Amino acid sequence: MTTWAAAAERLGSLHEVTVRNVVRTTIGGTGLRVRLTNAFGAEPLTFGHVHVGVPGSGASLEPHSNRPLTFDGAPEARLPPGATALSDPLPGRVLPRQRLAVSVHLSGPGTLTGRNRATTGDPGFAPAYRSPGDHAADESGAAFTEEVAIWHWLDALVVTAPERAVAVLGDSIATGVGSETGHGWPDLLAGTLALAVANEGVSGGRVLTAGTGRSAEERLTTEVLTKPGIGTVILLAGLNDLGHGARADDLVAAYRRIATKAHTAGVRVIGGTLTPYAGAEYHTPAGERARQTVNAFVRDGGAFDGLADFDTALRDPGDPARLLPRYDCGDHLHPSAAGHQAMAAAIDPARLTARGT
Repeated sequence: MTTWAAAAERLGSLHEVTVRNVVRTTIGGTGLRVRLTNAFGAEPLTFGHVHVGVPGSGASLEPHSNRPLTFDGAPEARLPPGATALSDPLPGRVLPRQRLAVSVHLSGPGTLTGRNRATTGDPGFAPAYRSPGDHAADESGAAFTEEVAIWHWLDALVVTAPERAVAVLGDSIATGVGSETGHGWPDLLAGTLALAVANEGVSGGRVLTAGTGRSAEERLTTEVLTKPGIGTVILLAGLNDLGHGARADDLVAAYRRIATKAHTAGVRVIGGTLTPYAGAEYHTPAGERARQTVNAFVRDGGAFDGLADFDTALRDPGDPARLLPRYDCGDHLHPSAAGHQAMAAAIDPARLTARGT
């Protein structure tokens, strides 16, 4: 099952480089496997070497922790455009909430598929370090002189464990924008409930059309449901659509399709109400009316297996179209750290662990 994940965004191109991606598991398990992606590549990618180690200080690794991965027994992985590759399992156990460094050597040129880490408030945590050449096997961090806020080509970490994972299908609110602590509500959910959580948020992401990544509807089938062990999806996306003039009826129809596709795959769907955003740059009276219509459907439309009423959790009782001031990071769109905590608390754990539809 999936213990960590990132949604795919198109982020430029690189050539003959090693990237040390630093991530954190949600739950532990055995037989760690790494999934790489070439989601947006126009040409094949060749990864010469991929290693997994335990981070030390900066880009350095703990002594004797860096282990090579293989792909169908070979050290090299070649991914055609749009493809993913799942490594062979590593012997041993990884722990819950364990930091791991996945060092990926790109041999030759390639399109960068990754995800921006929106917040950097976690002390001592950087998403990735880059170095020219092949340094995947290095335990020293000396070659990794460039620190970047992007995870590169890393699609998921997979372990063998009895639990099922929860995927969050969302936008920048899922990635943690606004939380000065560096932890968004999916991170808090994973830590509080000891759940495996796959964060499939994309900053600027929409439900109906592509943005920096695919549309949420497309990502459900190409990215979320293809990851091992997903038992429940929490859907919270649509504000960016409304901000660009989408109609409530179109969002509702997309929500119905998303729920149907998930149910066909045996996956439950928790519907999240769209959070208040009056005062945000793209808020309009028409968008607010559409938000209310969409939220009425999420609460009472019968398409979902449960409700996460983020709107009620975050709104100002005196002005329900707005975030409560202490839950507002300041842009009137993204929740503050306290707001992300309130969102995590709004989810019923029993709904996440139930099986079947």
